[in-house]
Amino acid sequence: MSSANTILGLSAYYHDSAAALLKNGEILAAAQEERFTRKKHDAGFPEHAIRYCLAEAGISLADVDEVVFYDKPLVKFERLLETYLSYAPNGLRSFIAAMPVWLKEKLYLKSTLKRELAALGELKKSELPVLLFAEHHQSHAASAFFPSPFAKAAVLCLDGVGEWATTTAWIGEGNTLKPLWQLDSGEYKLMGLAPYGEPKYVDLILEHLLDLKDDGSFRLNMKYFNYCTGLTMTNKKFDALFGAPPRKAEGELTQREMDLAASIQKVTEEVVLRLAKTLHKETGCQYLCLAGGVALNCVANGELLRSGVFDDIWIQPAAGDAGGALGAALTVWHERHNGTRSVNRSDSMK
Repeated sequence: MSSANTILGLSAYYHDSAAALLKNGEILAAAQEERFTRKKHDAGFPEHAIRYCLAEAGISLADVDEVVFYDKPLVKFERLLETYLSYAPNGLRSFIAAMPVWLKEKLYLKSTLKRELAALGELKKSELPVLLFAEHHQSHAASAFFPSPFAKAAVLCLDGVGEWATTTAWIGEGNTLKPLWQLDSGEYKLMGLAPYGEPKYVDLILEHLLDLKDDGSFRLNMKYFNYCTGLTMTNKKFDALFGAPPRKAEGELTQREMDLAASIQKVTEEVVLRLAKTLHKETGCQYLCLAGGVALNCVANGELLRSGVFDDIWIQPAAGDAGGALGAALTVWHERHNGTRSVNRSDSMK
């Protein structure tokens, strides 16, 4: 490794495309593509975000040592195929809808990235920086712990799904981050919605939809869900349980939707609290770091902080996939290069 190591982290092609730039482990710049294109959750190649980061550092792409993507598409494709096979012959419509995008684009992500980077940097492909790939939840965990103000902390990543996992637990100390356990995909899902209305459906959810254990592990009753085999999240059995079909897009919000959202919020808070208690018991850590889409649920975060399970918590501000760009770059710095880590009293975000 050279004395000045520059790493460009990227997230793209799913949602929340972003770029982050490190030099010797220090965050020089980070940006989300939607800030430039004004397209909410822009999933395209983060050309503008990359250009911004390079300009902030006063360098070109040719000066970058390594580029790292926040996800491993082949592993994710394996999960997709195994999920469809486990439900076959159900799910054919969903399979047919998903496959063209994967076979045309996502399976060839390495080539796509090299082509886009070469065009952006006006470089030959042979002149590009080394291209690396990190794991999805590893990127989330790294974005949560390494910039945090804690020398040692437990880390909880709560997400829809990565390559396989939906929820992962880690322990970070110094410049190391080690996985502890995970909840896998398929029949596992964690949802967070804004709280409106009264949580009148909590018992119904816990009785019929979600098998929630004392340690926070959970399992969805897939009889009520359609996302593994169809083109919608829920099915008619779910509709019957809650007395009506889903609200149409842009349709009027009724008290039913508000009560359902409030109920899911309450269940989400309980899941997060139980998982945190389990993680504290296992690690004995005073501090907790959070990342993943569910870590954007500020109400659940507030409940967790007030519970006193941990002395303090730190949440990655870009807890969703955009923060994965930063986490991927930090993973390369600390794991590939055993790079040093400086703990800042507030945090290391810029």
